[in-house]
Amino acid sequence: MAGLALGCNGESMTSLTDVDLLRELEPVAAANIDRHLSLATEWMPHEYVPWGLGRDFESLPWEPEQSVLSDVAQIAFEVNLLTEDNLPSYHREIATAYGRDGAWGTWVGQWTAEEGRHSIAMRDYLLVTRGVDPVALERGRMRQMKLGYDSGSKSPLQVIAYVTLQELATRISHRNTGRFTEEPVAEKLLARIAADENLHMIFYRNLVIAALELDPNRTVLAIRDEVLNFDMPGTGILDFKAKARRIADAGIYNLRVHHDEVVAPVLRNWKFFALEGLNAEAEQARAEVAAFLEGLDALATHQDERRAARAARAAQTAEASTAALAAQA
Repeated sequence: MAGLALGCNGESMTSLTDVDLLRELEPVAAANIDRHLSLATEWMPHEYVPWGLGRDFESLPWEPEQSVLSDVAQIAFEVNLLTEDNLPSYHREIATAYGRDGAWGTWVGQWTAEEGRHSIAMRDYLLVTRGVDPVALERGRMRQMKLGYDSGSKSPLQVIAYVTLQELATRISHRNTGRFTEEPVAEKLLARIAADENLHMIFYRNLVIAALELDPNRTVLAIRDEVLNFDMPGTGILDFKAKARRIADAGIYNLRVHHDEVVAPVLRNWKFFALEGLNAEAEQARAEVAAFLEGLDALATHQDERRAARAARAAQTAEASTAALAAQA
Protein backbone atom coordinates (compact mmCIF):
# COMPACT_ATOMS: atom_id res chain seq x y z
CA MET A 1 0.00 0.00 0.00
CA ALA A 2 1.29 3.47 -0.85
CA GLY A 3 0.90 6.46 1.44
CA LEU A 4 -2.14 7.82 3.23
CA ALA A 5 -5.09 9.78 1.85
CA LEU A 6 -7.85 11.64 3.64
CA GLY A 7 -11.38 10.55 2.83
CA CYS A 8 -14.19 12.99 2.22
CA ASN A 9 -15.17 12.57 5.86
CA GLY A 10 -11.72 13.79 6.93
CA GLU A 11 -10.60 10.43 8.34
CA SER A 12 -7.28 8.97 7.25
CA MET A 13 -7.44 6.04 4.86
CA THR A 14 -4.85 3.91 3.14
CA SER A 15 -4.34 4.89 -0.49
CA LEU A 16 -5.24 2.04 -2.82
CA THR A 17 -2.87 0.54 -5.34
CA ASP A 18 -4.12 0.27 -8.93
CA VAL A 19 -4.82 -3.44 -8.47
CA ASP A 20 -6.69 -2.79 -5.22
CA LEU A 21 -8.67 0.00 -6.84
CA LEU A 22 -9.80 -2.14 -9.77
CA ARG A 23 -10.79 -4.90 -7.36
CA GLU A 24 -12.79 -2.49 -5.20
CA LEU A 25 -14.46 -0.94 -8.23
CA GLU A 26 -15.38 -4.24 -9.89
CA PRO A 27 -18.79 -4.55 -8.16
CA VAL A 28 -19.54 -1.00 -9.30
CA ALA A 29 -18.52 -1.94 -12.83
CA ALA A 30 -20.74 -5.04 -12.68
CA ALA A 31 -23.73 -3.02 -11.48
CA ASN A 32 -23.20 -0.43 -14.20
CA ILE A 33 -22.90 -3.12 -16.87
CA ASP A 34 -26.33 -4.37 -15.79
CA ARG A 35 -27.62 -0.80 -15.91
CA HIS A 36 -26.09 -0.28 -19.34
CA LEU A 37 -27.57 -3.47 -20.77
CA SER A 38 -31.01 -2.51 -19.44
CA LEU A 39 -30.84 0.78 -21.34
CA ALA A 40 -28.81 -0.03 -24.47
CA THR A 41 -30.84 -0.54 -27.62
CA GLU A 42 -29.85 -3.11 -30.21
CA TRP A 43 -29.63 -1.47 -33.62
CA MET A 44 -28.56 -2.61 -37.06
CA PRO A 45 -26.07 -0.49 -39.01
CA HIS A 46 -27.57 -1.48 -42.36
CA GLU A 47 -30.91 0.05 -41.38
CA TYR A 48 -29.35 3.53 -41.22
CA VAL A 49 -27.87 3.49 -44.73
CA PRO A 50 -29.87 4.57 -47.85
CA TRP A 51 -28.73 1.65 -49.98
CA GLY A 52 -30.99 2.64 -52.89
CA LEU A 53 -28.66 5.56 -53.64
CA GLY A 54 -25.70 3.27 -54.26
CA ARG A 55 -23.93 3.31 -57.63
CA ASP A 56 -20.91 1.47 -59.00
CA PHE A 57 -17.74 3.55 -58.63
CA GLU A 58 -16.15 1.85 -61.63
CA SER A 59 -18.87 2.96 -64.01
CA LEU A 60 -19.44 6.29 -62.26
CA PRO A 61 -16.26 7.59 -60.59
CA TRP A 62 -16.61 9.89 -57.60
CA GLU A 63 -16.78 13.63 -58.23
CA PRO A 64 -17.01 16.33 -55.53
CA GLU A 65 -20.35 17.67 -56.74
CA GLN A 66 -22.00 14.29 -56.03
CA SER A 67 -21.93 14.96 -52.28
CA VAL A 68 -24.90 16.65 -50.67
CA LEU A 69 -22.69 17.56 -47.69
CA SER A 70 -21.00 20.94 -47.42
CA ASP A 71 -17.21 21.09 -47.25
CA VAL A 72 -17.24 21.54 -43.48
CA ALA A 73 -19.79 18.77 -42.98
CA GLN A 74 -17.56 16.46 -45.02
CA ILE A 75 -14.55 17.37 -42.88
CA ALA A 76 -16.41 16.82 -39.60
CA PHE A 77 -17.90 13.52 -40.79
CA GLU A 78 -14.49 12.33 -41.99
CA VAL A 79 -12.73 13.30 -38.74
CA ASN A 80 -15.40 11.56 -36.67
CA LEU A 81 -15.15 8.41 -38.77
CA LEU A 82 -11.35 8.25 -38.81
CA THR A 83 -11.40 8.66 -35.03
CA GLU A 84 -13.78 5.71 -34.75
CA ASP A 85 -11.55 3.67 -37.07
CA ASN A 86 -8.86 3.33 -34.42
CA LEU A 87 -11.02 0.98 -32.35
CA PRO A 88 -8.37 -1.79 -32.26
CA SER A 89 -6.01 0.60 -30.48
CA TYR A 90 -8.71 1.76 -28.08
CA HIS A 91 -9.59 -1.86 -27.28
CA ARG A 92 -5.95 -2.54 -26.46
CA GLU A 93 -5.80 0.53 -24.24
CA ILE A 94 -8.81 -0.31 -22.08
CA ALA A 95 -8.01 -4.04 -21.99
CA THR A 96 -4.53 -3.16 -20.74
CA ALA A 97 -5.91 -0.74 -18.15
CA TYR A 98 -8.74 -2.93 -16.83
CA GLY A 99 -7.81 -6.49 -17.74
CA ARG A 100 -9.94 -9.11 -19.48
CA ASP A 101 -11.33 -10.97 -16.49
CA GLY A 102 -14.53 -10.58 -14.49
CA ALA A 103 -16.78 -7.57 -14.89
CA TRP A 104 -13.96 -5.50 -16.38
CA GLY A 105 -13.43 -8.01 -19.17
CA THR A 106 -17.17 -8.16 -19.80
CA TRP A 107 -17.28 -4.40 -20.21
CA VAL A 108 -14.24 -4.33 -22.51
CA GLY A 109 -15.96 -6.79 -24.82
CA GLN A 110 -19.38 -5.12 -24.69
CA TRP A 111 -17.96 -1.64 -25.26
CA THR A 112 -15.77 -2.79 -28.16
CA ALA A 113 -18.62 -4.60 -29.88
CA GLU A 114 -20.94 -1.61 -29.61
CA GLU A 115 -18.27 0.83 -30.81
CA GLY A 116 -17.57 -1.38 -33.82
CA ARG A 117 -20.98 -0.56 -35.30
CA HIS A 118 -20.13 3.11 -35.54
CA SER A 119 -17.44 3.03 -38.21
CA ILE A 120 -19.35 0.35 -40.15
CA ALA A 121 -22.49 2.47 -40.46
CA MET A 122 -20.68 5.78 -41.01
CA ARG A 123 -18.47 4.44 -43.79
CA ASP A 124 -21.36 2.68 -45.52
CA TYR A 125 -23.37 5.90 -45.41
CA LEU A 126 -20.56 7.98 -46.90
CA LEU A 127 -19.80 5.49 -49.66
CA VAL A 128 -23.42 4.90 -50.67
CA THR A 129 -24.25 8.61 -50.71
CA ARG A 130 -20.85 9.57 -52.18
CA GLY A 131 -20.48 11.96 -49.29
CA VAL A 132 -16.67 12.17 -49.42
CA ASP A 133 -13.84 11.11 -51.70
CA PRO A 134 -13.68 7.32 -51.14
CA VAL A 135 -10.00 7.08 -52.11
CA ALA A 136 -8.96 9.85 -49.72
CA LEU A 137 -11.12 8.29 -47.00
CA GLU A 138 -9.47 4.88 -47.39
CA ARG A 139 -6.01 6.38 -47.42
CA GLY A 140 -6.91 8.28 -44.27
CA ARG A 141 -8.10 5.08 -42.63
CA MET A 142 -4.90 3.26 -43.53
CA ARG A 143 -2.78 6.08 -42.18
CA GLN A 144 -4.77 6.43 -38.99
CA MET A 145 -4.80 2.73 -38.17
CA LYS A 146 -1.10 2.29 -38.93
CA LEU A 147 -0.33 5.14 -36.56
CA GLY A 148 -2.66 3.67 -33.97
CA TYR A 149 -3.34 5.34 -30.65
CA ASP A 150 -1.19 5.27 -27.55
CA SER A 151 -2.35 7.07 -24.41
CA GLY A 152 1.03 6.69 -22.78
CA SER A 153 1.32 5.30 -19.28
CA LYS A 154 -2.01 6.41 -17.85
CA SER A 155 -3.08 4.83 -14.57
CA PRO A 156 -6.51 3.13 -14.41
CA LEU A 157 -7.84 6.23 -12.63
CA GLN A 158 -6.53 8.50 -15.38
CA VAL A 159 -8.01 6.22 -18.03
CA ILE A 160 -11.46 6.31 -16.40
CA ALA A 161 -11.33 10.10 -16.06
CA TYR A 162 -10.13 10.53 -19.65
CA VAL A 163 -12.70 8.26 -21.28
CA THR A 164 -15.51 10.00 -19.39
CA LEU A 165 -14.52 13.28 -21.04
CA GLN A 166 -13.70 11.66 -24.37
CA GLU A 167 -16.99 9.75 -24.68
CA LEU A 168 -18.97 12.89 -23.93
CA ALA A 169 -16.90 14.94 -26.39
CA THR A 170 -17.45 12.26 -29.05
CA ARG A 171 -21.17 12.18 -28.37
CA ILE A 172 -21.44 15.93 -28.84
CA SER A 173 -19.22 15.92 -31.92
CA HIS A 174 -21.38 13.27 -33.61
CA ARG A 175 -24.63 14.95 -32.60
CA ASN A 176 -23.54 18.40 -33.78
CA THR A 177 -22.09 17.03 -37.02
CA GLY A 178 -25.39 15.33 -37.78
CA ARG A 179 -27.30 18.56 -37.24
CA PHE A 180 -24.82 20.54 -39.30
CA THR A 181 -25.20 18.24 -42.32
CA GLU A 182 -28.85 19.30 -42.67
CA GLU A 183 -29.36 15.86 -44.21
CA PRO A 184 -32.03 13.79 -42.41
CA VAL A 185 -30.47 10.35 -42.91
CA ALA A 186 -27.04 11.50 -41.75
CA GLU A 187 -28.56 13.25 -38.76
CA LYS A 188 -30.53 10.16 -37.76
CA LEU A 189 -27.44 7.95 -38.06
CA LEU A 190 -25.16 10.24 -36.05
CA ALA A 191 -27.85 10.75 -33.40
CA ARG A 192 -28.05 6.97 -33.02
CA ILE A 193 -24.27 6.75 -32.59
CA ALA A 194 -24.31 9.68 -30.15
CA ALA A 195 -26.82 7.78 -28.00
CA ASP A 196 -24.33 4.90 -27.70
CA GLU A 197 -21.55 7.28 -26.75
CA ASN A 198 -23.73 8.83 -24.06
CA LEU A 199 -24.36 5.49 -22.38
CA HIS A 200 -20.64 4.72 -22.52
CA MET A 201 -19.89 8.07 -20.92
CA ILE A 202 -22.33 7.40 -18.09
CA PHE A 203 -20.67 4.05 -17.34
CA TYR A 204 -17.27 5.68 -16.93
CA ARG A 205 -18.65 8.74 -15.15
CA ASN A 206 -20.27 6.53 -12.53
CA LEU A 207 -17.00 4.70 -11.96
CA VAL A 208 -15.26 8.01 -11.26
CA ILE A 209 -17.94 8.82 -8.68
CA ALA A 210 -17.20 5.51 -6.95
CA ALA A 211 -13.46 6.13 -7.18
CA LEU A 212 -13.92 9.53 -5.53
CA GLU A 213 -15.49 7.74 -2.59
CA LEU A 214 -12.77 5.08 -2.40
CA ASP A 215 -9.69 7.24 -2.89
CA PRO A 216 -10.67 10.90 -3.34
CA ASN A 217 -7.16 12.34 -3.30
CA ARG A 218 -5.72 10.16 -6.06
CA THR A 219 -8.90 10.47 -8.07
CA VAL A 220 -8.79 14.28 -7.92
CA LEU A 221 -5.19 14.16 -9.14
CA ALA A 222 -6.23 11.91 -12.04
CA ILE A 223 -9.10 14.22 -12.96
CA ARG A 224 -6.72 17.21 -12.87
CA ASP A 225 -4.29 15.42 -15.18
CA GLU A 226 -6.94 14.57 -17.76
CA VAL A 227 -8.82 17.87 -17.71
CA LEU A 228 -5.65 19.91 -18.15
CA ASN A 229 -4.08 17.66 -20.80
CA PHE A 230 -7.14 16.49 -22.72
CA ASP A 231 -6.74 15.64 -26.40
CA MET A 232 -9.16 13.78 -28.63
CA PRO A 233 -7.74 10.48 -29.94
CA GLY A 234 -8.13 11.72 -33.52
CA THR A 235 -5.32 14.27 -33.27
CA GLY A 236 -3.11 12.06 -35.47
CA ILE A 237 -5.40 12.53 -38.49
CA LEU A 238 -3.67 14.18 -41.44
CA ASP A 239 -4.05 17.98 -41.29
CA PHE A 240 -6.00 17.60 -38.04
CA LYS A 241 -5.28 21.13 -36.80
CA ALA A 242 -6.56 22.75 -39.98
CA LYS A 243 -9.62 20.52 -40.00
CA ALA A 244 -10.27 21.19 -36.31
CA ARG A 245 -10.20 24.94 -37.03
CA ARG A 246 -12.86 24.54 -39.71
CA ILE A 247 -14.96 22.42 -37.36
CA ALA A 248 -14.52 24.99 -34.58
CA ASP A 249 -15.44 27.92 -36.83
CA ALA A 250 -18.65 26.10 -37.77
CA GLY A 251 -19.53 25.73 -34.10
CA ILE A 252 -19.59 21.93 -34.32
CA TYR A 253 -16.89 21.48 -31.69
CA ASN A 254 -14.86 24.33 -30.29
CA LEU A 255 -13.56 25.69 -27.00
CA ARG A 256 -16.99 26.96 -25.96
CA VAL A 257 -18.55 23.56 -26.57
CA HIS A 258 -15.69 21.85 -24.73
CA HIS A 259 -16.06 24.14 -21.72
CA ASP A 260 -19.85 24.39 -21.51
CA GLU A 261 -20.94 20.93 -22.67
CA VAL A 262 -18.08 18.63 -21.68
CA VAL A 263 -15.76 19.69 -18.87
CA ALA A 264 -18.05 21.86 -16.73
CA PRO A 265 -21.05 19.48 -16.62
CA VAL A 266 -18.87 16.44 -15.89
CA LEU A 267 -17.18 18.23 -12.99
CA ARG A 268 -20.58 19.30 -11.67
CA ASN A 269 -21.82 15.72 -11.81
CA TRP A 270 -18.77 14.60 -9.83
CA LYS A 271 -19.36 17.46 -7.33
CA PHE A 272 -15.70 18.13 -7.89
CA PHE A 273 -15.58 21.55 -6.26
CA ALA A 274 -17.69 20.45 -3.30
CA LEU A 275 -15.47 17.57 -2.17
CA GLU A 276 -14.33 17.86 1.43
CA GLY A 277 -11.40 16.46 3.40
CA LEU A 278 -8.85 16.47 0.59
CA ASN A 279 -5.15 16.56 1.37
CA ALA A 280 -2.94 19.48 0.36
CA GLU A 281 -1.84 17.94 -2.95
CA ALA A 282 -5.42 17.24 -4.03
CA GLU A 283 -6.51 20.74 -2.97
CA GLN A 284 -3.74 22.17 -5.13
CA ALA A 285 -4.84 19.98 -8.03
CA ARG A 286 -8.41 21.20 -7.63
CA ALA A 287 -7.21 24.80 -7.64
CA GLU A 288 -5.35 24.07 -10.88
CA VAL A 289 -8.56 22.75 -12.44
CA ALA A 290 -10.45 25.87 -11.34
CA ALA A 291 -7.80 28.11 -12.88
CA PHE A 292 -7.82 26.04 -16.06
CA LEU A 293 -11.59 26.33 -16.37
CA GLU A 294 -11.39 30.08 -15.97
CA GLY A 295 -8.73 30.29 -18.64
CA LEU A 296 -10.64 27.95 -20.96
CA ASP A 297 -13.74 30.09 -20.58
CA ALA A 298 -11.76 33.23 -21.46
CA LEU A 299 -10.21 31.53 -24.50
CA ALA A 300 -13.62 30.31 -25.60
CA THR A 301 -15.02 33.84 -25.37
CA HIS A 302 -12.09 35.17 -27.40
CA GLN A 303 -12.61 32.45 -30.01
CA ASP A 304 -16.33 33.28 -30.19
CA GLU A 305 -15.60 36.98 -30.63
CA ARG A 306 -13.12 36.33 -33.43
CA ARG A 307 -15.59 34.04 -35.19
CA ALA A 308 -18.35 36.64 -34.90
CA ALA A 309 -16.02 39.31 -36.31
CA ARG A 310 -15.14 37.11 -39.27
CA ALA A 311 -18.81 36.42 -39.91
CA ALA A 312 -19.59 40.13 -39.78
CA ARG A 313 -16.82 40.94 -42.26
CA ALA A 314 -18.02 38.19 -44.59
CA ALA A 315 -21.58 39.54 -44.41
CA GLN A 316 -20.37 43.06 -45.18
CA THR A 317 -18.37 41.81 -48.14
CA ALA A 318 -21.36 39.89 -49.48
CA GLU A 319 -23.60 42.93 -49.03
CA ALA A 320 -21.10 45.15 -50.83
CA SER A 321 -20.86 42.66 -53.71
CA THR A 322 -24.63 42.50 -53.99
CA ALA A 323 -24.86 46.30 -54.02
CA ALA A 324 -22.16 46.54 -56.70
CA LEU A 325 -23.95 44.05 -58.91
CA ALA A 326 -27.22 45.92 -58.45
CA ALA A 327 -25.52 49.18 -59.42
CA GLN A 328 -24.10 47.63 -62.58
CA ALA A 329 -27.53 46.35 -63.54
